[in-house]
Amino acid sequence: MANLHRYIPITDQDQADMLATIGAASIEELFRDIPESIRYRGTMPMSSALDEFSLLEHMKELAGRNADTDRYKSFLGAGIYDHHLPVVINHMISRSEFYTAYTPYQPEISQGELQAIFEFQSYICELTGMAVANASMYDGVTALAEAGALAAGATKRNRIVISRTVHPEAREMVRTMARGLNLDIVEVGFSNGVTDLNALQAAVDTKTAAVLVQSPNFFGAIEDLAAIEPIIHHVKGLLVVSSNPMSLGLLETPGKLGGDIVVGDAQPLGISQSLGGPTCGFFAVTEPLMRRMPGRIVGQTTDIDGKRGFVLTLQAREQHIRREKATSNICSNQALLALCASIYLSTMGKEGLREAANLNLQKAHYAADLFTKRGFELPFSAPFFNEFVVKLPTNVSVKEANLKLLAAGFLGGCDLEFTYPELQGHMLIAVTEKRTRAEIDNFVTRLEEMA
Repeated sequence: MANLHRYIPITDQDQADMLATIGAASIEELFRDIPESIRYRGTMPMSSALDEFSLLEHMKELAGRNADTDRYKSFLGAGIYDHHLPVVINHMISRSEFYTAYTPYQPEISQGELQAIFEFQSYICELTGMAVANASMYDGVTALAEAGALAAGATKRNRIVISRTVHPEAREMVRTMARGLNLDIVEVGFSNGVTDLNALQAAVDTKTAAVLVQSPNFFGAIEDLAAIEPIIHHVKGLLVVSSNPMSLGLLETPGKLGGDIVVGDAQPLGISQSLGGPTCGFFAVTEPLMRRMPGRIVGQTTDIDGKRGFVLTLQAREQHIRREKATSNICSNQALLALCASIYLSTMGKEGLREAANLNLQKAHYAADLFTKRGFELPFSAPFFNEFVVKLPTNVSVKEANLKLLAAGFLGGCDLEFTYPELQGHMLIAVTEKRTRAEIDNFVTRLEEMA
């Protein structure tokens, strides 16, 4: 134990005092309820201790086994995207006042953190066209589940209708949430890569709390929100829209198209892929739903001297009110990653975001056109943003194609068969602003050579 005292600030006397306080004679006595027969008394199968230099070399070797986007050209999206990250972001979030900031319970000493969150909320409202946004959620998937819970509580109905074009992981999360709240989940199929409006119309009735859609959806296609909106509002339910925030640099805001709750993942806005997370969810609502939002909201006010200040407000969660009346048990937010998004948006500005979104659109359509010219089938003709589905030749599996692409220096697209059995042999391909024409040409050529 002596060697650990550099890292664990507890002395032998501290340990003895704590044992005396709880009435235990030894550490061993704390584990007396665990039968001896199931205790492990051997030595764990691990290497001997390494010095700092050796440990760093070992960790670098392990990390080097990952196929990252520094060494591979990525055409893999499906929720996490390889966008350009302005270098100023990492510089700013690495500052100790942000990097080590704790939950700003004491506003008088947390004005910087609170202002950063307030700016994030403002940006999200601007992007989504909504009245109010919260301080962020864990990620876009849990944000969608929370939106379903909010809708059920607000309408006092127990049925949620969700499109199969919503991200499969998000649909699973919604189902998990629904089990705890005794809600019924109805899934609606798709046609031509977008929600089947006839099936949606048939599924929605006066017991429906909300319709949950994603646009651009999991296939990259843009849903007709203007046609979906009257279907659910006709029965006085809520329209929940999950959006890719990058696409909102070009597309009409979900708020103007009738969305009552708009959620999504802020990862495209300057947040590193980090091999799959963490990311940052956003959550915005119309004003009547403001007091039902999960998590926390930062508000702007003035102090007794008339100076601008920021505070936490409207925290309708289980830490602050009676648990049975809480809207959610969300107790935190991704403040550091929300800051990434704020810095990204302030750095890019309106024109920069529009240009980045347009590059995603144009490059994805260039790639799709090239696939068509090379004889590949694109099964869906619906408008899309920066992702689209390609059907590979019947003699080539997506798994086999991705292994060959990896050997050629590419991260291939998502194999849709795992979550959509009817789409066996179909690959979901993402093209961001980082991909060059030469990379796109080479990628398509590699797949063509496998046919």
